[in-house]
Amino acid sequence: MISSLLNWMSQLSVVGLGGLLFAFALAGAFSGQLLWRRSYRESVSPGAGGTSDTQEGYVVSAVLGLLALMLGFTLALAVDRFDTRRALVLEEANAIGTAYLRAQLLAEPHRARLSNLLVEYTDNRLALASASSRDMPTLLARNDRLLTDVWTATSAAFPTVEQLDFSTSLLEAMNQVINLDIARKASRLAHVPALILIFLAVYIVATAGVLGYVLKGLRGQLAGAFLITLLTLVLVVIIDLERPTAGGIQESQVPMQLFRASLKKLPAEISAGDQVR
Repeated sequence: MISSLLNWMSQLSVVGLGGLLFAFALAGAFSGQLLWRRSYRESVSPGAGGTSDTQEGYVVSAVLGLLALMLGFTLALAVDRFDTRRALVLEEANAIGTAYLRAQLLAEPHRARLSNLLVEYTDNRLALASASSRDMPTLLARNDRLLTDVWTATSAAFPTVEQLDFSTSLLEAMNQVINLDIARKASRLAHVPALILIFLAVYIVATAGVLGYVLKGLRGQLAGAFLITLLTLVLVVIIDLERPTAGGIQESQVPMQLFRASLKKLPAEISAGDQVR
């Protein structure tokens, strides 16, 4: 049942999830308000005891404090994963640039072949960064095929430089490109456990119920609605950060774009053929 719920949630957009959560939170607040009205009618009957405002304030403070703590820790985890993905973009751009420049020291035809493959690989990486879920499998398959071709081209070129100290640097540069491909894939698959997000959503709805029970009058209800909106937005931001390919908050591809643009400015004698010009 939980797996089915997670699959269904993954199909919804971030905005859709936010709207659904907000609707459930309002329903929770309304339920809390109804519960308070019922308890108030019972409390005014002879011999009935009531709950003081001080006790209610303690309950609200405890509930909101725990929720703020959990949201803060979860947001910190999501932001940390986002920063990791963003740093890997710069690292990969530098790695491909190093590999490309070292490929220029090879003799033909290895130089042109390896250079063109690295350019195609860069273009495909940029396409992957903004690809839709429909195009993702095709681009990933092309990505893996290009990496295989890069290593095949490197293996073919290695005997021509095997006796030079440069050969080790060439292999290290190509290995770094392959390693960073794995690192970026792993970083996009690393998420805050979905059960934690579901628990936070349930806790927000329960908190809305507490607020609906405690806050009275128009001003109290407006303040409660505003607080519920803020809590919902925080969880929506967390969910958005956890969707690196489908969310609105995505790591910048500027380092890769700058590297790709720099290839077009290289002199003709060290460019990678017509694809770079």
